[in-house]
Formats: sequence, C-alpha cells, structure tokens
Amino acid sequence: MSPLPRIPLEWEALPAKESARRAKALFEEFRRRRSVRDFSPRPVPRELVETAIRIAATAPSGANRQPWHFVAVSDPDVKRRIREAAEAEEKLSYEGRMSSEWLAALEPLGTDWHKPFLEIVPWIIVVFAEIWEERPDGTRGKNYYVRESVGIACGFLVAALHAAGLATLTHTPSPMGFLNRILGRPANEKPYILLPVGYPAEGCTVPDLERKPFRSIVTWSEPDAGDGGSGPPTQ
Repeated sequence: MSPLPRIPLEWEALPAKESARRAKALFEEFRRRRSVRDFSPRPVPRELVETAIRIAATAPSGANRQPWHFVAVSDPDVKRRIREAAEAEEKLSYEGRMSSEWLAALEPLGTDWHKPFLEIVPWIIVVFAEIWEERPDGTRGKNYYVRESVGIACGFLVAALHAAGLATLTHTPSPMGFLNRILGRPANEKPYILLPVGYPAEGCTVPDLERKPFRSIVTWSEPDAGDGGSGPPTQ
C-alpha cells in the first residue's frame, strides 16, 4: 500500500500568555464537570449530540482504523428496553456478582441497580468498539489498539458534551451484550460504554467528592537546574 499524500498541518501558533490563558480557562471549565444521575426530560437538539459525536470521531486511533461506532437513541421504546435490560444485569451484580469490597466502594455514592434516568434522559449514546472490520469481499480486517482508541474517543465525547452544556454519566452495566440485540449491531462490535445525555434536573445534586491532590497524581522528570542534566523524578 502506498503512503498517504501529505497535507499542511492546520495549527495556530499562540503567544505564551494566550496559551496559558486558554489552558487555565479550559481547566476551570472542566473542573466543574460531574457525572449526573438525575436528568431533566427537557429535549436536547439532535445537532448538539451530532456535533459531540463528530468531535469524538476526531480522536486518534491505532493505524487510523477508527474502530468505533456510535448509536444515538431518542426512541422512548428503545430507551425503555435498554433500561429494563440494564437494570436486570445491574440487579444481578448488586445482589451477587459484586464483591463486598466493591459494594463498599460504591456505598458513599448512593448508587443501586435502579436506573430510571435511562428513560427520563432525552438521549442515550452507546459506543461500540469494532473488534475487527468486515471488508467488502467478506474477509476480516484486523483493528489495532481497539480499547485504547475507543477509550480516547469516549474521553473526547464526554468533554464535548460538557462543553456543549450537557450532562452525562459513564454507565457500564456488565455484561452489555443486550445492547447488540436491542440496537441490532453486528457480532464484530462490542459494547464499550453507555452515556445518558441531557440536562440536569432542576435542583440536581451530586456527591461532595474530592479529587486526589494534584501532587499525588503527577511525577515530573526534568533537567536539573544546577548542571543541566536529568535529575530524579519529583512529585
């Protein structure tokens, strides 16, 4: 296969102060992002959902295989079926599959197997990971770094939805094979994550969580200021 033709990079050189301003503004915006389980039935324009998915699809992927498929659901009957199937799996998990340690970790969040928001929310986006690609001649094409690629795309999607003023929740009822059946997706696609998308309900509250201290999540490895060499990693 011949190399792809090369095109100029679309890149904007910014002054240092403007770069810092944009980065800090973005941090302040995303610092407020929270997962929501209490949604309003207020309609969300399809255009917002479509644009968020378009942003997600700009994510990098292994060998540019783009191994993802997004199903956006607003049909009330389909949402009801998803809720019923998700709750059935979640009930089994909460009542027997989950370890006591796992349940104890979830207890402060106040979650259980009931998922009424799956019917209340105006949209559900289900992201599928394309394990392999079916070629026009019926043969299979291998995809690379599928989970990593789809995970990055989902991060883009959550960020895009938040930037559009929408709330969401990363929901992974396990196992999720019911989503293939309900949504008619082929066997080469595996459900990766389910995102209810909408506006927070009036008076919505979220747990008073604390994020880990920044110093505990980053290690810096930089040249030593004294001799210009590489010093030991610091936190």
